[in-house]
Amino acid sequence: MHIGEMAERSGLSSRTLRHYEAIGLLPPSGRTEGGFRVYTDEDLRRLMTIRRMKALDYSTAEMGRLLDLLDVVEGDGADEDRARARAELDALQQDARDRRAKLARQVERADEFLDILDRRLT
Repeated sequence: MHIGEMAERSGLSSRTLRHYEAIGLLPPSGRTEGGFRVYTDEDLRRLMTIRRMKALDYSTAEMGRLLDLLDVVEGDGADEDRARARAELDALQQDARDRRAKLARQVERADEFLDILDRRLT
């Protein structure tokens, strides 16, 4: 798929995709003879992982590290490398849980605030 379809399917802009390419998070799988970017379903899966990490406020450097680790774990490299990557991903998974819990607390506070406003305005 070309960049426009990738943007449409992901809900992100073409500009964002170009930025992710420029910083090394999402290189296209190829290019046409005319130089147009070509993305695969695996690229879309990677992009959706990036999008979900962004919601948890990961930096682009953290995203890159996590994606590298996923590549190692899902690849066919040495068992020792895969085991090390898996151990690091386990720690990152707990970090993601902690970030999600923090967001859930913020949503609870926002709901409480909205309830206060509703009660005071009625």
